[in-house]
Amino acid sequence: MFIIVGLGNPSKEYEGTRHNAGFEVIDRMAAQYNIAVDTKKHRALIGRGIIAGQKVILAKPQTFMNLSGESVRSLLDYYKVDGETELLVIYDDISLDNGQIRIRAKGSAGGHNGIKNIIAHLGGQVFPRIKVGVGEKPPKYDLADYVLGHFSKAEQELMEEGYANAAKAAEMILNGEMQAAMNEYNRKRRDADE
Repeated sequence: MFIIVGLGNPSKEYEGTRHNAGFEVIDRMAAQYNIAVDTKKHRALIGRGIIAGQKVILAKPQTFMNLSGESVRSLLDYYKVDGETELLVIYDDISLDNGQIRIRAKGSAGGHNGIKNIIAHLGGQVFPRIKVGVGEKPPKYDLADYVLGHFSKAEQELMEEGYANAAKAAEMILNGEMQAAMNEYNRKRRDADE
């Protein structure tokens, strides 16, 4: 079994914000594979289904971003899943261009409070993750205001592509194709622009 966790903040006011990129990817995967993510368990909204021949749980923690680890720890404990090999966390990253994705098998929190909390609750940094770029914070902007802000129409189009790519990458990881997914998606997208 694989647990795929998309990070975000619950409640209507945060829908469509930069910080909710993880929720957006989960929503697209849920729609594509007909998985209802509507059961409240483990401080998350979860849905069970099959993706790429694997039993999966799609999860959207409802703890607010900075406490995401509480929900992830509860899910791993309950389903007896190995965090290093059967967990995938999808979240926003301000160091990547809008819609660009980056896949890692492990790593630090890189200043992301949701990931920081997951690392604290898991007691380690080794778990696969997909970062979805939400664009760099403009100078003099407050970081919290920026990540809780919405995308422009042009940015939203790039994000849709990023969400779709993150969902495809997640499917490759479920298939045991982590390295292939990294080779495919970790390239800079602007290669085509140069």
